[in-house]
Amino acid sequence: MMTAMDESQTEALARLLQTQEIGALGTLHDGEPFVSMVPYAVLPRAGFVIHVSGLAAHTKDMLVSSAVSLLVVAAADPGTSAQARARVTIQGAAKQCTDSDARYAEAKSAYLSRFPHAAELFTFADFSLFVIEPRSARFIGGFAQATSLGAETLLRIVSGA
Repeated sequence: MMTAMDESQTEALARLLQTQEIGALGTLHDGEPFVSMVPYAVLPRAGFVIHVSGLAAHTKDMLVSSAVSLLVVAAADPGTSAQARARVTIQGAAKQCTDSDARYAEAKSAYLSRFPHAAELFTFADFSLFVIEPRSARFIGGFAQATSLGAETLLRIVSGA
């Protein structure tokens, strides 16, 4: 069930995704859950973009099954308990984005805008972009502050619309 978000929740979710650079990527690995760390960038109107090595287990997993989950958690704050930290879990499909894809230039630009030091990795043959197209999200704005979102609402929030 999708629930409405008030303005403060919308701002908190947008801030979380803009300020955190790293997410936990969940994939299916030989039929079992597998979680790894990935830097991500927001790709307006499309979702999230990651740049990963073909040698990584999660990349091989995404090529077999596009079903993924991306968890982003707010940074630790000494005055906030772990259970009260803002977080969002995004469920979606990861699609490889090659240089022949229409959105490749936009995806690469979004990623390099956030991670300019990663430019050299684009010269490595085994690295590729994946776009995570969200299907749904579950945002926890703090203790007992949970909201479920559809893809359209999430994309509107991350696009700043």
